[in-house]
Amino acid sequence: MTRWSVGDLARASGLTVRSLHHYDEIGLVVASERTASGHRRYTPDDVRRLYQVRSLRQLGLSLEEVRSALSRSDSLRPLFEAQLAALNAQARQVEALRSRLTALLDGHTTESLLSTLEMMSVYESYFTADQLGDMRSRAAAMGPEAVEALKASWLELVRQLRQHMADGTPPSDPRVVELARQWDELGARFTGGDPAVQAAAQKSWTENKASISTQIGWPADDGLVEYVTQARAAR
Repeated sequence: MTRWSVGDLARASGLTVRSLHHYDEIGLVVASERTASGHRRYTPDDVRRLYQVRSLRQLGLSLEEVRSALSRSDSLRPLFEAQLAALNAQARQVEALRSRLTALLDGHTTESLLSTLEMMSVYESYFTADQLGDMRSRAAAMGPEAVEALKASWLELVRQLRQHMADGTPPSDPRVVELARQWDELGARFTGGDPAVQAAAQKSWTENKASISTQIGWPADDGLVEYVTQARAAR
């Protein structure tokens, strides 16, 4: 029967001699035979096991997971399902990053890119990854045109609320209360009405008024958010 030295097997498998020595030392792929001078000799069964190890490694399993898989007498399905779930999570993260980079590069100047990156850093300090992912998913599901329409509606609300502020209309006025209701309704399209997300948004505004106001285009100290908060309380 054919026997392979460690060098022969390294060349045939594409692995390094050092990797084969490591596999032997940890008991993952052990050379079944030794020469009189102590050199490793691999049998066909050893080579078969090595290629099983390589196949499992190519699926992303760690050496310890490979060892566990090869020692199992039951189904490998739970192990592969767990690995698939992990890979799906990674794929979602990659897709989210790709979408963010695409949106970030779309029509931005260097100055606006830096401003957007600053805001991303702010948001990631207050919202969890799941919350940000949900908000982005809702925006993606609406589509660019619907998102722009919502922005336009929101800017119109801002205009009307500012006019009431300038006219001295009290926050408890039914007209202002109704505008505050519409404000919350539009916000819920992005937040999903989740109280935790809404609280995070309020906190991010309170602690980062200057940065956020620059991004959204109104003065941080004009009292608009506080005005809406008072109108909300008057419902």
